[in-house]
Amino acid sequence: MTIPPAYALVATDLDGTLLRRDDTVSPRTRAALALAVRAGARHLVVTGRPVPGIRGLLDGLGYRGPVVCGQGTQLYDAGSGRMVRTLPLDREAADTALGKIEAQVGPVHAAVDQDGTEGRTLIEPGYRMPHPTLPAQRTRHRHELWSAPVIKVLIRHPELTDDALAEAARTAVGDLASVTLSGPGTVELQPYGVDKGSGLALAAEFLGVDAGTTIAFGDMPNDLPMFRAAGYGVAMANAHPDLRAAADEVTSSNEGDGVAEVLERVYGSR
Repeated sequence: MTIPPAYALVATDLDGTLLRRDDTVSPRTRAALALAVRAGARHLVVTGRPVPGIRGLLDGLGYRGPVVCGQGTQLYDAGSGRMVRTLPLDREAADTALGKIEAQVGPVHAAVDQDGTEGRTLIEPGYRMPHPTLPAQRTRHRHELWSAPVIKVLIRHPELTDDALAEAARTAVGDLASVTLSGPGTVELQPYGVDKGSGLALAAEFLGVDAGTTIAFGDMPNDLPMFRAAGYGVAMANAHPDLRAAADEVTSSNEGDGVAEVLERVYGSR
């Protein structure tokens, strides 16, 4: 009889966690993920990137399972290329939220991730993409950001730190949207109450497993809800201090095969 692993799901963030700086996954980490799968676990990608920003990466990994994208706003099935569920952000609420943020901190630069498997990332004048490998289309005016349904809004401030902008945005928007800090220069607004934790719960239900049997890996505050929903949270050495403080364990950095280090220990003795 095959004994199921204590952690049935291995949930990994991408940027700063599973991926190295050049958007690749090391041979050691690939082997460790394969080790977990042979032990009976499932690998689940949980990322802030929208679906169009992950398909090429997943193809390179040979990944064919469900993916939580867009901070929990999208559940995508990589095997069939089908969107299982999507939770768009109300565009009027998003525009109002931006106005409230600017009333508190002054002008910000904004971008949006559109909904759908072919959704575009639109950026208004002055916005600089934090990750140069992600494609984006520049607009001339902010109102063009709302030309199609969106899953989230990304904001940057010319002077405030990421932490200060995220805190000010939370105070300003109330229940109009949830605010997350997902990476350097990446403060985001998504539907209120939607986050990586709710996305993990949805994916676990889709797979027929208990979200509490997840070992989760992350590096930024947007991974906090995923840690709370999981059974065990592992922060990377390069993680934000808030995530390291909340983690059950801190491993090596994404450049130092931190994910593999833990998976080899957890699944290697089986």
